[in-house]
Amino acid sequence: MSNIVAIVGRPNVGKSTLFNRLTSSRSAIVDEASGVTRDRHYGKVEWNGKEFSLIDTGGYIVGSEDVFEAEIRKQVLIAIEECDLILFVVDVTVGVSDLDKEVSNLLRKANKKVILISNKVDNNELIYDSNVFYGLAISDSIHSVSAISGSGTGDLLDEVVNSLEFDEQEEEETGIPKIAIVGRPNVGKSSLLNTLIGKEKNIVTNIAGTTRDSLTTRFNSFGYEFDLIDTAGIRKKGKVNEDIEFYSVMRSIRAIENADVCLLMIEATEGVMAQDMNIYNVIIKNKKGVVILVNKWDLVEKSTNTAKEYEEIIKQKLAPFTDVPILFISAINKQRIIKALEEAKHVYENRTKKITTSKLNDIMLEVVNQNPPPSIKGKWIKIKFVTQLPTYAPSFAFFCNLPQYVKDSYKRFLENKLREHFDFTGVPIQIFMRKK
Repeated sequence: MSNIVAIVGRPNVGKSTLFNRLTSSRSAIVDEASGVTRDRHYGKVEWNGKEFSLIDTGGYIVGSEDVFEAEIRKQVLIAIEECDLILFVVDVTVGVSDLDKEVSNLLRKANKKVILISNKVDNNELIYDSNVFYGLAISDSIHSVSAISGSGTGDLLDEVVNSLEFDEQEEEETGIPKIAIVGRPNVGKSSLLNTLIGKEKNIVTNIAGTTRDSLTTRFNSFGYEFDLIDTAGIRKKGKVNEDIEFYSVMRSIRAIENADVCLLMIEATEGVMAQDMNIYNVIIKNKKGVVILVNKWDLVEKSTNTAKEYEEIIKQKLAPFTDVPILFISAINKQRIIKALEEAKHVYENRTKKITTSKLNDIMLEVVNQNPPPSIKGKWIKIKFVTQLPTYAPSFAFFCNLPQYVKDSYKRFLENKLREHFDFTGVPIQIFMRKK
């Protein structure tokens, strides 16, 4: 089971900067103006051999201060319910604000571990100013950090990993593929599962978010055996006005991280939306296999090339990783449902495929000889050996004399050739250049 850590706090306290620092990325937009974060960001953090998922909840809303407060309340409530640990960020240069008090009141009532972080502590004098936040009565200790410089983040990460529970024993390998059914609320995830298993195990309605939990079902039929995971959409009917997009991603993360292959469902009548891409990117970041299922295809008016044109539009949005199976299905009418299982099995086999070193070298070294990497600063790059690494997802090491000079464009060329010769459809590939 993965651990999810959420960063919460009022706008402009440096949540996105902290997210970027901890994930060693620049994926979150950072600006001095409050409320810059319009999309929620997901990243992986590794510290001292421990790994957890980090969510930047943002603080975006346009409107009055009252609306601002309401939006923050929603995000904190979602974080409280879904996360294993909460990082509550405040701004030492401003001190305690009314919104800080509102957030702390919500957190104090929750039965969740909270780490209080005083941000923008750029000098030693400001460490003493952080003591004012003890008045929030949310934590017995305060971590004084400077997200922009990284000061204090090491001690913070020490406490984060010490506060989380990690399963020291690897999960028992059953050899049965784990298939997660993921997507936005109300795209037909539970309907697909019910159609496959032939009974109404999960409640299915037209209300976005009927499914509360991620449910695993052993599927053994039509010659296939899978563990099918139906991920939640959002909440029960009374709470569908809350932040659907943020919530649906958080509910999907655990299932995605623990799956082998993800069936990403898209609603045919709406096309690929931003939230579909958010979930797709989480799948790719976790190096999971993926099959795109365009559901409710029976509701689309069709002409001769409708499916082909629709597929091209999807692949344009998925770029650069477009080697993905795309099926047009109807969960209700059982249209191409068995084909979806067939593709899921195929992608699983691709993800677990092992290629012998001799075969790799016979083919890939010939590819390199015909199309060698371009010279850099008058130096020629010579690739001498290639091998598949012993990882869960396909990854390959190319050994050469100057690995630091191999450009990403050439790595993409090698990836495309691997796909061309060995069929890794539906599976992300990693290419590493190593010193010979």
